[in-house]
Amino acid sequence: MEKFRELGVSEEMLKGIADLGFETPSPVQEKAIPVILGEENDLVVLAQTGTGKTAAFGLPLLQKIEPEWNNVQVLILSPTRELCVQIGNDLRNYSKYRKDIRVTCVYGGTDIRRQIKDLQRGVHVVVATPGRLVDLLNRKAINIESVFAVVLDEADEMLNMGFQEDLDFILSNTPKEKNTYLFSATMPKEVERIARNYLVNQKEISVGKKNQGADTVSHQYYMVRAKDCYETLRRIVDCAPSMYAIIFTRTKNDAQDIAKHLQRDGIDCDALHGDLSQAQRDNVMNAFRAKRLKVLVATDVAARGLDVDNLTHVINYNLPEDVESYTHRSGRTGRAGKEGISIAIIHSKEKGKLRRIENMLKKQFEYKSVPGGEEICRAQLAFYGDKILASEEYEDMDLYAQEVYDKFAGLTKEEVLRHLVSYEFGRLLKKYKNTDDLNIEDDDRGGRSERGDRGGRDRDRRGRGGDTVYSTFTLNVGREDGLTPKDLMSLINKYSRRRGIGVGGIRIFDTDTKFEIDEDSASDFAVDFSKVLFNGIPLEIKAIPTRDRGRRRDDRGKGDFSGRRERRSSDRNDSRDRGGRRDDRNGNSGGKRRGRPGSDPKKPRNFNRSSSRS
Repeated sequence: MEKFRELGVSEEMLKGIADLGFETPSPVQEKAIPVILGEENDLVVLAQTGTGKTAAFGLPLLQKIEPEWNNVQVLILSPTRELCVQIGNDLRNYSKYRKDIRVTCVYGGTDIRRQIKDLQRGVHVVVATPGRLVDLLNRKAINIESVFAVVLDEADEMLNMGFQEDLDFILSNTPKEKNTYLFSATMPKEVERIARNYLVNQKEISVGKKNQGADTVSHQYYMVRAKDCYETLRRIVDCAPSMYAIIFTRTKNDAQDIAKHLQRDGIDCDALHGDLSQAQRDNVMNAFRAKRLKVLVATDVAARGLDVDNLTHVINYNLPEDVESYTHRSGRTGRAGKEGISIAIIHSKEKGKLRRIENMLKKQFEYKSVPGGEEICRAQLAFYGDKILASEEYEDMDLYAQEVYDKFAGLTKEEVLRHLVSYEFGRLLKKYKNTDDLNIEDDDRGGRSERGDRGGRDRDRRGRGGDTVYSTFTLNVGREDGLTPKDLMSLINKYSRRRGIGVGGIRIFDTDTKFEIDEDSASDFAVDFSKVLFNGIPLEIKAIPTRDRGRRRDDRGKGDFSGRRERRSSDRNDSRDRGGRRDDRNGNSGGKRRGRPGSDPKKPRNFNRSSSRS
């Protein structure tokens, strides 16, 4: 504790952090604490999550509080209620031996009246989410005009979540004579604007480099066909029996779907997304923190600000849209000096996005082969053996186990072990006895797949040069019916009977839509739309025979996707009659309206890798 004492931390605070097991300050604490304690500078601190930022600002600010002054003196803003609660708990632990300091948290999803009562009793430190604090300010239930310090924790995440106007409003209600401390993992332009507009004579502290991932995190990627993404995920999880991980998806539908499939496959997991109530979120997070769940499947929005210790892996089932989001995802592991692994599951068309992330992070991702059955079984058996050896021996076991000893008396040690393993892992061994190779070679990295003969067959099916061959389908609604590419992907996600369908071009015409499904998925692509309505119209889907089945999508010229409008079929007229006729803006029945042109047919799509955010 001597190093903390040398930084100027008081004896009461030293006792509090000693109870928490603190011994030496982290780099960000060593740099920030003296500045906040002794200097009047505003501060910008760039550091990854899990580097001890809460103590870096919490210890010195708690020490500067004047308890006899019964006003809000320190305001701390955080992006999510989970992080808000975590910061509040940490501050109470630090000030355990300062009973005269009162800390309260205000955030959405709970009764605002109770929070108002807590504020009315008088508090010195308020930890808040921006939205709830704005509500309290509008109700005049809190006064922040006397604060001497404002902390913006995870500032980049708050701005990514759309809190810019709220932050402007909150900061405009604070006094000019105050210190502002901005903590962020990345430094996008929006954060620079906040610093420029609201910080005075600021000093910058950087642990690592701007927009760069932590050195304790190794980055890996697996490249597979889109339809094999879930099976790849399943094998990665099975091959790491001690895994404690967050799996990130782009949409809440994917989060729910993947969690459901993993649960069906015997993995202890649950989903975290925006549709959950606060009570449901708390139940999921309590189970995950207690390690009753092996993995948590979450969207970026739902996982903002999650503070979970000792994660071994972060798995990107979908790559995020921007580098900052990837930095936050990967920063969930490799914390407090421990090593972690960040994994990306990609298909070949996402290589460019992966390279951009590499360039920004200044880190190269390691190509990994999808584990096969033998590798998975070896990993599981080794883990099982370690658990048996680590189990506690009971001295009086002989009193109860004689009958079992008698049953195994005629077997050798090796035979007993084989029976034990077969009983415990028979299902797993059978599942992975004959597994397909899912890898796609990454020639840019010298990655090697172990396809054997099967790889040649796959390449033949995918046409010359390995390009994907597509089948074309039509749907009897179009632009005039309000259909968008996002609507189409949502329909397929919701009603298709399988995951990982690879999608090529989508062209939405006035009254119908054409889209492509890769031939690997087309044979299993069966969607029953007979009872599905879209804006009151019963949906009908049909496959279009392709003249040249070996034609590559890039070589098709002006085939089915030339943009020419198809005539409305009699079936379509019947559907429109059943769904009800609609008039154009001039009141003329059946009038034509001009709409946006269809989406780019060369842009690849995948229904289970939707770009829409939850």
